[in-house]
Parts: sequence; structure tokens; C-alpha cells
Amino acid sequence: MSNENNESKMNGINKMDKTNNVNKTKISNYPMVSPTPIVLVGAETGGKPNYAAVGAFGVVCLAPLFYVSLKDTHYTTIGVKEHGFFSVNLPSADMVAKTDYCGVTSGHNTDKSGLFASFYDEAGKAPMIAEAPMNYLCRVVNTFPINGFTIFFGEIVSTYAGEQFLTDGRADPQKISPILGMGTTYYRLGDVIGKIFQEGKSFAP
Repeated sequence: MSNENNESKMNGINKMDKTNNVNKTKISNYPMVSPTPIVLVGAETGGKPNYAAVGAFGVVCLAPLFYVSLKDTHYTTIGVKEHGFFSVNLPSADMVAKTDYCGVTSGHNTDKSGLFASFYDEAGKAPMIAEAPMNYLCRVVNTFPINGFTIFFGEIVSTYAGEQFLTDGRADPQKISPILGMGTTYYRLGDVIGKIFQEGKSFAP
């Protein structure tokens, strides 16, 4: 096998897999290629707030439900399982250093309780981050174990937003400036390009 082919395979590219009718190249089956919000998942573990940076997060359905996928060995996972609650904290782009710190350090050997100002809601025992533009307190309603991770499905029981991040009483994505992750790089939100379920109405195929 040539050095070129070896290099292509190491980069996840197989040049022999190009289709005959479209200009496409197969690449590695790496799941972290779609842009996703980076959130800080909070739990009380060992009697203290702890936060983990998570990219495996999302909406489940039209009901107020989120999912987060946490590694079984993570310190945060212990607190979620113990109390049955977790928080989803949406950091802004200017919080990227602290957010990444929560991803590269473990609560098993680093006390992260003083990294942020934490607050609680009486509805459930999970800390939330005062500095984050938005916070969601979630009650675990179901779990699913897979490949050393546990997917927690959480019903949103309380939602908080900083007043400076609202426009007409609604969360304003441009003001929030969430962190987006794709591959191994962080990005900030770009421009508005349209309205959901509106742009297609004027499209004529």
C-alpha cells in the first residue's frame, strides 16, 4: 500500500469510496462533526456543586424534556444518580475558558465548587450557575446505559434567564452568544439566516 493511501486512511479518508455521480468523499465515522451547543451539566456530588462540560445534549420531543449523556466514571454522574436531578447551564462565548476547564478536569481530584457562583431552586437538588445566561433544572425521568455512558432524560422543572439576555421576555440567542462545538473546536453563533417553518413557505421547487 502506498504512503498516500496510508495517510488517507489515517485521516479517515478513503479515496476509493467516492461515488460515481456526486462529488463526495467518505470520511471517518466520528460522531462529533455536527455543530452542537456546549453546556455545563451541574450536580451536587459529595455535598458540593460540580460541573461537567458536555456536548452530548439536546431536545427530546415537544414536551419540556432534555437529554444529557454522561460518562459513567464522571464525578457529576454520581451526583445525578444520587439526587435524581441535574442542571443544564448554557454558557456564553466569553465563558469558554472556564467551560473547557470543566471538561479537562475531574471532580474526583479537583474541587470545582468555587469556580462559579451557584444557586439552587427548591424544586430539586442540583446547582445552577449564576453567571450562565440560561439555566434549566431537570428531574431525571428515565435513563439509558450505552457503551460506558448513561443517557439521562430530564423533565425541565425550572428555567432561569438573565434579564440582559432577553428581548421582549424571550431568550435572545444573539445576546446569549452560546458556545458551539464541532470536532475539536469551539465556535460562536453566527448571523440570523431565516425563521423556522417560515422560509419554506415561499420556496417553489
